[in-house]
Amino acid sequence: MILDLLSAEALLAELRSDIGPERSGAVMVALTEGMPAPGEVPDERRASLPFVVVGVTRGAIGDPWLGLCDVVVEEGDPALGRIEENLATRPITGTTLALLLRGQHRLSVGDGLVAESTAYSVLQSGPEFAAWRAAHPVRTDRDGSPRVAMQRDGGTLTVTLTRPRRLNALDAQMRDELVEALTVAGADPSITRVELRGEGRAFCSGGDLDEFGSRSDPATAHLIRLQRSVARALSRLNKDTVTYLHGACVGSGIELAAFTDTVVAARDTQISLPEIGLGLAPGAGGTVSLPRRIGRLRTAWLAFSGCTVDAETAHSWGLVDVLER
Repeated sequence: MILDLLSAEALLAELRSDIGPERSGAVMVALTEGMPAPGEVPDERRASLPFVVVGVTRGAIGDPWLGLCDVVVEEGDPALGRIEENLATRPITGTTLALLLRGQHRLSVGDGLVAESTAYSVLQSGPEFAAWRAAHPVRTDRDGSPRVAMQRDGGTLTVTLTRPRRLNALDAQMRDELVEALTVAGADPSITRVELRGEGRAFCSGGDLDEFGSRSDPATAHLIRLQRSVARALSRLNKDTVTYLHGACVGSGIELAAFTDTVVAARDTQISLPEIGLGLAPGAGGTVSLPRRIGRLRTAWLAFSGCTVDAETAHSWGLVDVLER
């Protein structure tokens, strides 16, 4: 459980004063309909708060209060327990994620990707990721088969993930092949539309967990992520882009899809951002792409809770543009 509970008034007092060095972790604040507006809190003070503010709401809450929170959850929502557990067991990850999301609205896509990769690398060198990695031994069964297939039909290039036995888990080989495919698409003026699809039961089940933390050091991994960024390639692709989701769309599976112009989802689509459970923040561009589609607080709800949403919910939020019949 989150042990530190604050009243709204106590939160405001802390936001408007110097934060003591003993403050860390997370605080929970009850927000009820009809509360008077909080008044102005300097954005620069809030931006560097060394703790996570969890707003627990009852009724309709005004934007000024919501803007002071890092994550908001309705009273009685089962996600609250997941958020509490994640923040209690992974306080470093939670605080780093909150700091990252607070600042993304001021950054360009490119700068946002740099900030995200930097935070991700910091967490890779931290104790919470190390504990997860130690508890999850790396499997050694590697598959060197192609990860991506390209098919041209007129002006449309279809790029298909072809690792169905691993639910199209994104590994370094798939990342590199995707960057190459998108580079080809960008360089060919006769290609006017790019479609992303996945073979098998799922579009993409997220990053290949066996590769997490496999680089010699987090700093080198940071530079490689920036040099070979699928997110950057998608964001710079001056073409009509469409992603077709089905089955599991976990972590990078939804983070990359959210960069495309149109996201189409089958009814069986299940979306989640589970990285906090690994002691990590989203690292494939999700803190950049998702807030631009669904806002900071819905992105935070997904990222802090690790909960799954279905295609209909994602459509109502704007994370999915079209639901397949």
